[in-house]
Amino acid sequence: MEFEDRLRDRGAWSIGDGCSAERVLDLLSTKTVFLVVRECFYGTTRFEDFVSRIGTSAPAVSRALKQLESARIVARVPYREPGRRARDEYRLTPAGEDLLPVFLSLMQWGDTYLQDGRPPLSFVETGTGRAVSVRVTADPAPETASDAIEIRLNPARRRD
Repeated sequence: MEFEDRLRDRGAWSIGDGCSAERVLDLLSTKTVFLVVRECFYGTTRFEDFVSRIGTSAPAVSRALKQLESARIVARVPYREPGRRARDEYRLTPAGEDLLPVFLSLMQWGDTYLQDGRPPLSFVETGTGRAVSVRVTADPAPETASDAIEIRLNPARRRD
């Protein structure tokens, strides 16, 4: 990337607290917060399932959900099972759904640079089976919504 002429002198300007990247990192500031978002994309909605699937404490998950709810990334949706008290599920809002490219790009980067061999999961377009990937482009490309992505388990990696 290259700055336009008036921005080339990096000492002459600062965006301070207005940096969007900094704000996103503040929002997704802990591993637990990011893993809650991951689990939402994977279809997890109930508090106890977040706790067991993320493998962290209930207070940590509670803090993460509150943080995401206050940022309008997730919303609480009441549900009631027959004979049980009313409870809440957590679902991604449209702003949360818009984190899909962020989530997939981090997964894609990790698959490329942090996996020894084949990654554990593949993300493909439902119906076509074509691999879903994130890339930077100036060309308009049709978006693939999260409900049009199938997550597949890759065959076990060989260990010689």
